[in-house]
Amino acid sequence: MNETASLRARAEIDLAALRANVRVLRARASGAQLMAVVKSDAYGHGAVPCARAALEAGATWLGTATPQEALALRAAGLGGRVMCWLWTPGGPWREAIEADIDVSVSGMWALREVVAAAMEAGIPARVQLKADTGLGRNGCQPADWPELVAAARAAEDAGTVRITGLWSHFACADEPGHPSIAAQLNAFRDMVAYAEKEGVDPEVRHMANSPATLTIPEAHFDLVRTGIAMYGISPSPELGTPADFGLRPVMTLVASIALVKQVPAGHGISYGHHYTTSAETTLGLVPVGYADGIPRHASGRAPVLVGGVRRRIAGRVAMDQFVVDLHGDEVEVGSEAVLFGPGDRGEPSAEDWARAADTIAYEIVTRIGARVPRVHLHGTPAES
Repeated sequence: MNETASLRARAEIDLAALRANVRVLRARASGAQLMAVVKSDAYGHGAVPCARAALEAGATWLGTATPQEALALRAAGLGGRVMCWLWTPGGPWREAIEADIDVSVSGMWALREVVAAAMEAGIPARVQLKADTGLGRNGCQPADWPELVAAARAAEDAGTVRITGLWSHFACADEPGHPSIAAQLNAFRDMVAYAEKEGVDPEVRHMANSPATLTIPEAHFDLVRTGIAMYGISPSPELGTPADFGLRPVMTLVASIALVKQVPAGHGISYGHHYTTSAETTLGLVPVGYADGIPRHASGRAPVLVGGVRRRIAGRVAMDQFVVDLHGDEVEVGSEAVLFGPGDRGEPSAEDWARAADTIAYEIVTRIGARVPRVHLHGTPAES
């Protein structure tokens, strides 16, 4: 048995599929650059290998939430444009500036801190101003925009910052026709126009996330930010399946059956005995649980492919394991249990698990824990 097969569990990451997805998304927004968003360890897929694969496929920017994520990319030797956007007071501004990372600024406190750090570093900071056009999270409100733009321009004239971008984020791009989409687009255009009238000359203007990249071409501007779609998951099942968009899921989650045993009728399974066998049967033990990111909410509901047949979790998901009822089928210890993947072998998808756990597929892949090793299948980088 090879080393990969002997693992308790593994998340296989198909980097050839990721590269293909990037090329599909680039074609969808052919007039714009593409930012590969690799925040949260590339949505659970492994940030550094996925970032490299995305760049090989033609992505020109990398995006992270936290500065620590961005700095880790630089520490791994990744060049090119990198942007991060989730800052708190006292963050590592100087380190980011010295690493040539674009930093997002949503308010005056952040601009003051980045200017001070740039003066300490002796080099201008690359700053992108974020507009809150209606999402109501990070970003500068329209009423406060003139003050932020004026202060950023003054800092630019003083040589402490370079305003490299203007950007915003959609609230409902995954709901085609939602009235907020047009309202946010109009607000963004107005805020960009104001900034440019005041002398801002950005390298990029960007607003489109994955769903907007796929369905709102007027939102593409100079750059699109693709996250979940890059990993082959539809940003909204209502918009279409991954295959509908020419995308392929990148992660396959596999575990090795740890035990097969026969039990009598009426036997309770797992905590609380929420499942009881209806007849004499065989049970298979799958050695992953909620400590590995398997959602407990999927207990008794989520599908698993074992022995070429889709089964359902029998009873509650525990911290380290769950059980499937094999209904008398002969399955060997060490056989694969495929929790989700692209579906080539009839296995469930991450979306199937999301429905079973009353959540979204983003959460399913992102929550897979660190004790599940990522096995990156590199394939051959294709022409971009």
